[in-house]
Amino acid sequence: MLVETKAKAAVFSVALGAYLPQFPQLVPNFEAQYAAFKATIPATVDIVDGGMVTTKEQAQEAGDLFRAADVDIVFLQLLTYATSYNMLPAIRDLGVPVILVNVQKKRRPDYATTDIPTWLGDLYACGAVGEMVADLERAGKRHAVITGVVEGGDPEVAAEIEDWCRAAQVRRRLRRTNIAQIGRPYPGMMDLYIDETNLYHRMGLYTKQFDWEDMWAIADDIADQSAIDAKAAEICETFDMLGGETPESEAIRQMARYVLAFEQWARDEELGLVASHYAGKATGQAGVLDSMLIPAFSMLIKQGTACAVEGDMKVAMAMSILKTIAGTGQLSEMYSIDFDEDLCIIGHSGSGDADISQARKPTLKVVPVFHGKTGGGYLTQFYPPLGTITYLAITQDAQGAFKFVVAEGENVEGPIFEFGDTNMRMRFSCGARAFSNRWAEAGPTHHMAAAAGSHTDTILKVAKILDVQVEVVTR
Repeated sequence: MLVETKAKAAVFSVALGAYLPQFPQLVPNFEAQYAAFKATIPATVDIVDGGMVTTKEQAQEAGDLFRAADVDIVFLQLLTYATSYNMLPAIRDLGVPVILVNVQKKRRPDYATTDIPTWLGDLYACGAVGEMVADLERAGKRHAVITGVVEGGDPEVAAEIEDWCRAAQVRRRLRRTNIAQIGRPYPGMMDLYIDETNLYHRMGLYTKQFDWEDMWAIADDIADQSAIDAKAAEICETFDMLGGETPESEAIRQMARYVLAFEQWARDEELGLVASHYAGKATGQAGVLDSMLIPAFSMLIKQGTACAVEGDMKVAMAMSILKTIAGTGQLSEMYSIDFDEDLCIIGHSGSGDADISQARKPTLKVVPVFHGKTGGGYLTQFYPPLGTITYLAITQDAQGAFKFVVAEGENVEGPIFEFGDTNMRMRFSCGARAFSNRWAEAGPTHHMAAAAGSHTDTILKVAKILDVQVEVVTR
């Protein structure tokens, strides 16, 4: 990615301190279990280690550590029964979910020979789960429970932990990077309008404002011919050039200069997201940039910086979320309905994600006019794979709170539009009519992001981490 981010996971374990002097053999047992548990946390996150907590004072020390680190998620390993004061001081000041890991050491008891220390050490992780959840509820803390077993391995537990870590990356990315707004939203698209202070307050995402004059001059200092050569070749490797352009074509070399400049700009400004719209005269230097902005921003999307057209900051967030958790994030909207085949056609013009174009190489073509906008130039069309596609829209209620609208459907084989816009033939389990009604009634903005594969469960985790409401339309 152009701007790298890595989530921070608070990790600690709890056990009732009163057990330890009674059964000293529990100490090395618990220490070994905790070390083994930490080893299961994916390397994709940085662990903030709160240690094994058996007293209120240790819990407070862990809490100070977690708060100072600004952790994105908490994993609490339940070793045996523990009172909730072993937990609450550690998470009291945190605004992120606590994942209670109720993973038992042994698959089953040996009923005839199990003694008390064996029960406490190997078979009693479940003892405090209900108590912990009850007190998390009373404290107003978000939470989830993972139940499983250590002996013999437990792929379901491993998958859940990995999925939570993947979801936590979104919080870190929103808090660590910025969103660039270039120009303003498309005039009259009031569903896209946003209060940037509210965005920062609720989502932790800071907005940096840029004028188009800043962008026109952005490539003036790019003079490294070898870098331009390499980037021009990369552009031609990424896209199927329908006009026959080559890395030596002047337009592609100019595009390469802008891509290099945008990449440096994104790194310098720590941009994980960009929302832009140009409504000027598209002449002179402005016209040159406007003509190649779509493929140039597509090259940024490929590298993890979500770039949305029409100044839509909400769909830029949705694209960034899907790119972070799924590896693909493509801007889309309801395009048409095929009533004979009971399909919704979903797609959009503008910049897109080459990583989602798995059915065929994305194409680049020149059009004389960008429909509904000023100027003309290069259009990119991407070809998502057949199979499950996940859609995510981000909207707001009357009080300004954000809401996720989610759906999954099947991209099915058949003819698509070939005029330069990405589009998918989507079959939903509820049918095209019902989907169109339900999706609209959920109140999304008219833009959504798309990702290849099934990702609703991960989105639900992201929503819990960000404390955002979710409506799943169909899956």
